[in-house]
Amino acid sequence: MTHKKRIFVILILAVIITAANTSYAQPERDADKTLSPYFLVKSHDPDVDRLPLKSTWAQVNISGVIADVKVTQVYKNEGDKPLEAIYVFPASTRAAVYGMKMTIGERTITAKIREREQARQEYNQAKQAGKSASLLEQHRPNVFQMNVANILPSDVIKVELKYTELLIPTDTVYEFVYPTVVGPRYVDRQADKAGSSDTWTANPYHHQGEPPTYTFNIAVDIAAGLPIQDITCASHKTGINYKGPAFATVNLDQSEKHGGNRDFILKYRLAGGKIETGLLLFEGKDENFFLLMMQPPKKVVKSQIPPREYIFIVDVSGSMHGFPLNISKKLLKDLIGNLGSTDRFNVLLFAGSSHLMSEQSLPATPQNIMRAINTIERQRGGGGTRLLPALKRALSLPKTEGFSRSIIIATDGYVSVEEEAFDLIRNNLGRANMFTFGIGSSVNRHLIEGMARVGMGEPFVITKPEQAPEKADKFRKLIVSPVLTGIKVDFGRFKAYDVEPPGIPDVLADRPVIIFGKWRGRPRGIISLQGFTGDHPFSKKVHVSGIKPLKKNSALRYLWARHRIALLSDYNRLNKQDERIKEVTSLGLTYNLLTAYTSFVAVDTKIRLQDGQAVTIKQPLPLPQGVSDYAVGGNGSFARKSVSSFSAAPSLFGLKGKVMEESLEYKKENRLACESETDASARDKNYIELGEVIVTGDLPEKSIRELLKKHIRSFNICYRQALGKQPGLKGKVVFKMFIDSAGRVTKVHPDKGTKKEDEFKRCMLQELKKLHFPASKGGKKSIVLITFVLK
Repeated sequence: MTHKKRIFVILILAVIITAANTSYAQPERDADKTLSPYFLVKSHDPDVDRLPLKSTWAQVNISGVIADVKVTQVYKNEGDKPLEAIYVFPASTRAAVYGMKMTIGERTITAKIREREQARQEYNQAKQAGKSASLLEQHRPNVFQMNVANILPSDVIKVELKYTELLIPTDTVYEFVYPTVVGPRYVDRQADKAGSSDTWTANPYHHQGEPPTYTFNIAVDIAAGLPIQDITCASHKTGINYKGPAFATVNLDQSEKHGGNRDFILKYRLAGGKIETGLLLFEGKDENFFLLMMQPPKKVVKSQIPPREYIFIVDVSGSMHGFPLNISKKLLKDLIGNLGSTDRFNVLLFAGSSHLMSEQSLPATPQNIMRAINTIERQRGGGGTRLLPALKRALSLPKTEGFSRSIIIATDGYVSVEEEAFDLIRNNLGRANMFTFGIGSSVNRHLIEGMARVGMGEPFVITKPEQAPEKADKFRKLIVSPVLTGIKVDFGRFKAYDVEPPGIPDVLADRPVIIFGKWRGRPRGIISLQGFTGDHPFSKKVHVSGIKPLKKNSALRYLWARHRIALLSDYNRLNKQDERIKEVTSLGLTYNLLTAYTSFVAVDTKIRLQDGQAVTIKQPLPLPQGVSDYAVGGNGSFARKSVSSFSAAPSLFGLKGKVMEESLEYKKENRLACESETDASARDKNYIELGEVIVTGDLPEKSIRELLKKHIRSFNICYRQALGKQPGLKGKVVFKMFIDSAGRVTKVHPDKGTKKEDEFKRCMLQELKKLHFPASKGGKKSIVLITFVLK
């Protein structure tokens, strides 16, 4: 190709890019594309400021066990065109966001809490009218989005949000975590069918190793209530100053101003290994709130530890067939094989029905342990799954007096979990400790973590066989010495109600017993906590009448409501109900809290943009420290989106080849995604064809074929990448795909007899898991066998 022809081709490419984009800095998406993160492609338009967020800093005040955090985001428009800035950022899953305000010059506008759709409508109306406005929405319990409309050239707009959270020590160590960046996320829905709560995932990212383009700062004031022994911050370089025995300040070092690519983690301990305990009271206008924290006894000596009983509930359904069930076997062999001679145990296998090893828990003798291992080893996986009958059966087993009972559930999470199962776990908190093990490479984490949360236990996730011993060891360390068992609370004359939790499981580590709720009348009476430490009775009392309600404890109302919202959200993930949505919405509006259904909106009264339309800019995020470009699209599947994210191509007049080359800078393998099939075939004779498709279930074969054909380009990329490491790779490859009633791919693996080419298999499994098929009209699951022909 001559030099003139090359220049001509570059100019044509620039025209195509310009025409394909609007003035918005967002990637275009076809209907068949899933929502995915993409790399920022640099623009050379000097009129548009692509990086409107200039700084984010946090002021943290820790008083006793409550952290109050004020986050200030500063936006400035250094371009010549008005902007709308969109910034996606994280927060703690325990954060209760209770306020927001926007400052423009000398004017400060306090945000109002509104139902989500109403807030969005008010924001859009203000944007269209030329008013500056800000909108704060929750997409996930720990992922928020800030929109700031009509930032005029040279404008500086500050948006301040406030949240509070409870700090719960473990083994006498307090930990405060301030998350700084949301990592790349994927949604297995087509872009045109995704809900508003999923669109945030299509966000631009900088490349690996590039620092954030905005500055980061954080300052922490600690008033511990008791003398502080030590403070550490391993995540960032800080300066720590002690202002007295119980007071300290922590400031970020100047060298860390671009440290917003990793979580800020602060840990501290109180002198003598103590933890803050006692009763906090708040008296409000309409409701009163309390928080009780009581330190359990120190770890008991081994001879005093009560004997323990373990009931293992193991999922052996069809989705656990193969790899997940093999991990479960390895885990249970490790756990059961290391039980103590005084321990008792039982095994309950469940699928469509359940199989109990013994009607009574058995002593952990070598013979019984071998019997259990053999029972588990014989399982192959098959049938449907219902957890509720298995849980009921486990809890109905006769309990041996004096034994501390723990129930361990091992599943991939793709089971039918009725709301009654969550109720059953919550209502039996005092009868058994609940632990969940999520097994498999694609675990339903919402369910695993939800069951652990309602059971006040701990979730463990195992994605690889080699992780089983490590997780089993962590589990053993957690339960090895219960410090307090058989716990009961008596409120006496203190009129408590809406108390959480409804019961208290055994305390298995040196962490406080936490109870909170509401109270009526005068604060009086005695609250007593009773239980057993080892084989000795334990009792602690709190005299309520000697404690005054304080205004500074106002955060208790937010913390109570946030806990209630989290609980309702866990239930809603099982079965979304209008009544629960209404209750969450009501809690958000009543207690001024950000939720999935309530948002904060602040609107300026002045019309500031008279003519024209603001350019919408998604603030690009840094990749979290240690995360590679592969998290965004290292296999090339997302380069197509990067190219289309040009929002304002450089002027064609005077465009030089070198400028275009720099603007379209991405990896060689990413270019494969931009080629048409014709171009690819001309360059490389190897390609992949869709062969036989066999469906078990009520999904139409035609629908499955059509969706697979839409993604054939991605499959071709997998094939060509594999050829680089495995020349001569040809023949037929069969994949088995499990699809739930909603059309989601819950599991996929190479079918038996298929040679497992590592590179090709890895890439194809990744691509097939992203697919989303039409929902089943009959509400049934489907199994699909797909044959691909490699040529």
